Amino acid sequence: MNDKSNHSGRRQDYAMENAAFELEEDASSKSKDDVKSESPTGKRNAKFLSKVSQSASRVKSAYKAHASVIKYIIMGMLLAGFLAYLITACVLNFRRAIALLVITCVVAFFVIYDLIKRFLGKRITHFFSPVGSCLKQHSRWFRWIISFLALAGLIIWLAVDTAKRPKQLISFGGLCLLVIILFIFSRKPLAVSGRTLFVGLGLQFVLGILIIRTEPGFQAFNWLGVQVQTFLNYTIAGSGFLFGNDLINGIFAFQALPIVVFFSCVMSILYYVGAMQWLIVKIAWLMQVTMGTSATETLSVAGNIFVGQTESPLLIRPYLPEMTKSEIHAVMTGGFATIAGSVLGAYISFGISASSLIAASVMAAPCALALSKLSYPELEESKFMSKEGVKLEAGGEQNILEAASNGASASISLVANIAVNLLAFLAILEFLNAALSWFGGMVNYPELSFQVICSYVFMPIAYMMGVDWNDSFLVAELIGIKLFLNEFVAYQKLSVYQKNRLNGVAEFINGKKQWISVRAEILSTYALCGFANFSSIGIMLGGLSAMVPGRKSEISSIVMHALFTGFVTSLVNACVAGILIVPMESVHCVSYLSSSFFNVTSDNLLTCCRDLYSSVVLNVTGTITFTGEWSSVNQSIIFLHKCCGLYNNSVCTV
Repeated sequence: MNDKSNHSGRRQDYAMENAAFELEEDASSKSKDDVKSESPTGKRNAKFLSKVSQSASRVKSAYKAHASVIKYIIMGMLLAGFLAYLITACVLNFRRAIALLVITCVVAFFVIYDLIKRFLGKRITHFFSPVGSCLKQHSRWFRWIISFLALAGLIIWLAVDTAKRPKQLISFGGLCLLVIILFIFSRKPLAVSGRTLFVGLGLQFVLGILIIRTEPGFQAFNWLGVQVQTFLNYTIAGSGFLFGNDLINGIFAFQALPIVVFFSCVMSILYYVGAMQWLIVKIAWLMQVTMGTSATETLSVAGNIFVGQTESPLLIRPYLPEMTKSEIHAVMTGGFATIAGSVLGAYISFGISASSLIAASVMAAPCALALSKLSYPELEESKFMSKEGVKLEAGGEQNILEAASNGASASISLVANIAVNLLAFLAILEFLNAALSWFGGMVNYPELSFQVICSYVFMPIAYMMGVDWNDSFLVAELIGIKLFLNEFVAYQKLSVYQKNRLNGVAEFINGKKQWISVRAEILSTYALCGFANFSSIGIMLGGLSAMVPGRKSEISSIVMHALFTGFVTSLVNACVAGILIVPMESVHCVSYLSSSFFNVTSDNLLTCCRDLYSSVVLNVTGTITFTGEWSSVNQSIIFLHKCCGLYNNSVCTV
């Protein structure tokens, strides 16, 4: 039986082989017939395609052989084109090009540093090794000399700078008070590193001077703020298409929340191309070499300038299990003391100054690291004091389109979180105020509210930040709302005060203050710029515990300490701004109104209109005259009508 089956199987195989052979023979015969029947045109086409293929192969081989040279040529051409563009911009209008020039110089500095380190690093290190040995031998004296010079410079600067504006010393006193409070509640005060603390605060102070006081720095950040605002306005193209212009102009959910989606998408693209990692590494390098902190905690805090409290630890996720408690504390403090770039656009959409928000985020990074080491000093030996071997994690996207899509998708939970939190907290605030008003009414004080309580509790802190006494109660309310609810609600409330001021609303209505000064608005922007609120504790615990489940108990034990430190960091940031911010130069109102189009509100326009209102005199006959310099201006009555079209005032009803 088996023999028969084997025999039949061999016969089938033989038949299949014969069939295959016949098919091959038919195909070969057909191909020969096709060749014979091919026309002269077909032969020419085939020869042409063969030549093109050979030429392409030669070009490809030449490119492979000279790839590096071609790469350098293209880079050189691009660099030459950019330099030509930069020079042209400076020649046409140097003042306008200052911001571009400053940013170019910063990028060029780090690029040149990388090149020098790569090709000449070992030689330079060997050349300066005798100097390094000498400094190590006399490091104690060297530190004392540097500390003395820095202290003397600070005292001289404060004496000279505050001679005309003594109020700035209040902000300096507030800074010292907050640092002393953190020192008192420090985990181990005697273990605090003076280098980390004072260098960190010094870096914050230097950054503040560059951003607030110097013309190039101020112009650069002001330009950056304008560009960010312009960039975020492109969100209107997408949200307008989905929801319509009427909705995005009048409803917050359709105006601000789409910005979060757009910004998250852009940040994901920047991470994919490596731009964010490069920028974070450079900022971290500057803080690490000056402050003496570990590579992991410094990278995380530097990342917090651009990303949120749960995204930043992802940069150093592989190293979290082996980091010390002090380093974990620094990671959490950095998250509480800063805001995420994804929500920055939402705050800007409220009308908050973009340049102040960006400056606050940058200045908070070294301050957060310094105060974290004051609040929870390093008591263990870190394994990451050298940045060698520490690499930033990047996403697993395969192309830029996937990165953009993932960034937009990742923002869904963030948008939903913002929306439901705003809904819940505003409702809770309204209920809490109603309850407090009921209790207050029992003792003939129905005005009692959560804001009133916060205004009395945090008023001394607001005043020590440098806010005027008249504005300190409202600023204290904002600080309390930020701590007990969240910074989103606080910024929304700040935007109301700002709009009231710009719209010329009366300062007091029924005895209640309706707006705060420009200085108070700026200091509030710095003080509110952070995620340090009680609702963020769950977010921080959930995020870090998921990354390192084995250290959940340690994280839980220090999270409140980190929250307090992050909250104080934002206040210290506001104090530094209070020391450095000076009153704006007064404008000549007659000239300013003469050149104004009265089509948009501004601080200078509001100031000049109020000055014009104060000069109005109503005569018995019902006519209007003006006093002061406005009495000799022929267009005063025209300016008055135009000002009344923008800002309400009692004289406008005459």
